[in-house]
Amino acid sequence: MKIAISGKGGVGKSTLAAALALLMAEKKMKVLALDSDPAANLAVALGVPEETRKKIVPIAMQKALIEERTGAKIKQYGQMFKLNPEVSDIAGKFAINHNGVSLIVVGAIEKGGSGCACPENILIRALVTDLILHKDEALIMDMEAGVEHLGRATVSGVDGLLIVVEPGQRSVDCAKAIIGMAHDIGLKKLHIVANRVTCHEDETFVRNSFPERELLGTIPFSPEIRKADMKARSVLEVVEPETRKSFESILSNMERMFK
Repeated sequence: MKIAISGKGGVGKSTLAAALALLMAEKKMKVLALDSDPAANLAVALGVPEETRKKIVPIAMQKALIEERTGAKIKQYGQMFKLNPEVSDIAGKFAINHNGVSLIVVGAIEKGGSGCACPENILIRALVTDLILHKDEALIMDMEAGVEHLGRATVSGVDGLLIVVEPGQRSVDCAKAIIGMAHDIGLKKLHIVANRVTCHEDETFVRNSFPERELLGTIPFSPEIRKADMKARSVLEVVEPETRKSFESILSNMERMFK
């Protein structure tokens, strides 16, 4: 199962990504979590200890690796470099393993303009393509507010894009923009997850905002998730039973729809 997760910044993408990855690991699945959001919060949500997090160097900042694989120097223009660098071993060499989940942090890429073909970008796109199309592990991608790391070549390998929405017009507008971007690259397997739902009115607002789409699940507002973040503990360590059941229900719906 290969799932990408997107939505407005701060809407709870990393929380959902971590919960799903940890639940999959509990079921003895081989799970690879890819943090491609520049904010890079997935390690904290997974409960990776601080001393380990400090050692993580995002792939986009691995200068020696990028130059070796692409044959180009970073920040030097007018160079020839490989458009299909070797990336099949990167997951094995650079993943951090915690609680049964293998985590790769991509990091932010400095772009000189739209569609930048810099060596960092080429390597990251090749890595994402390899993880989606050629790896057997379950994959959970925590993405920025868009689909920048996906492309027409990888759409066929993605089982679904989950768009996290909280009850609010800005979150809804961002989700609709993401849906438009996804359609542009041919990705049509899109599903909405409502987060921070406090009442029936909140859920109804999200449902009515996307009448043409099935709501894959709802996650109640949880003070314990905020406390887990403050203490850098994993999402599932301190979460309320009701909230855990919400995550389990979303995973169950995914397995039913994507089997």
